[in-house]
Amino acid sequence: MTIRDVAQAAGVHVSTVSRAFSASHLVKRETRDRVLAVAAELGYQPNETARALTTGRTRNLGLIVSDIANPFYPPLIKAAQAYARVRGYQVFVADTDEDVRTEEELIRTLTGQVDGVVLVSPRLANDVIARLGGDVPFVLVNRQVAGLSAVLMDVAHGAALAVAHLAGLGHRHLALVGGPRGSWTSAEMRRAAGRAAADEGIRLDVLGPNAPTEQGGLEATAAVLRTGATGVIAYNDLVAIGLIEGLDGREVRVPRDVSVIGVDDTVAGRLNRPRLTTVAMPTATAGRTAVDLLIQTVETAGTGPATAQTTLATSLVVRDSTRSPGPSAD
Repeated sequence: MTIRDVAQAAGVHVSTVSRAFSASHLVKRETRDRVLAVAAELGYQPNETARALTTGRTRNLGLIVSDIANPFYPPLIKAAQAYARVRGYQVFVADTDEDVRTEEELIRTLTGQVDGVVLVSPRLANDVIARLGGDVPFVLVNRQVAGLSAVLMDVAHGAALAVAHLAGLGHRHLALVGGPRGSWTSAEMRRAAGRAAADEGIRLDVLGPNAPTEQGGLEATAAVLRTGATGVIAYNDLVAIGLIEGLDGREVRVPRDVSVIGVDDTVAGRLNRPRLTTVAMPTATAGRTAVDLLIQTVETAGTGPATAQTTLATSLVVRDSTRSPGPSAD
């Protein structure tokens, strides 16, 4: 099956079929969809090696995350891969294990093998990211760096919702268990929660940096108890689950004695007992949006807008780990 067969069956010129696969922004959506549908029906697969030689593009993308074991990432990765596949791209996934040196090495390694990189929750300094982004198109997720495109989840809104929820339940003293050093999300949470607490006229103690893991939450338990806070907002669901475990080991019950809110709305939080109140992050949407933005950048090759930024909405999911402070009503 050749490109000419596809063109004949779709009723278009051979060059239109070529553009539908290699520069889809130059083809009307309905024409592109018809060509791709005909190609799928006929079982046509473009010769990627030949196309790479003529276009200078690999049809490969890099996706770098800070910890693939964190349940926040799999929905994002799966959505990014599925969307890339529909657009005729493959995705190389790499894990930095929360190490900035590994992160920089991976970016440098992938640069010569892919057309662009989606960098999710990076820990590198902004100036390093900006410099590396000059070698290959970048799209950042949950990080803002001047001159680079980004997909942001509205962490600030989510943190404000968490503070308002606890304040509405009657909590007057809160603690924020922050994330790792270099985390944009943690910094946004700290700023937004601080503003919201001030608006509510309540006290907020900020603790951190902390590892973004269950162990990080477990190790933060003593510091949380020293604050005397009755409500806690954790950097993510894993930290919240570790904190609940640590509190339980000290016979401090959640939510009877302390209310706890996580961030991400992962499967782990839904399965935990008590089921975790959390700020839901649109991770799958972020994965699709980041890949779409990266492909647009790659395929316009400098003819489109230099940078773009998209902010995705967050929401609060109230479950069983929060309640009013004070003696049990039972």
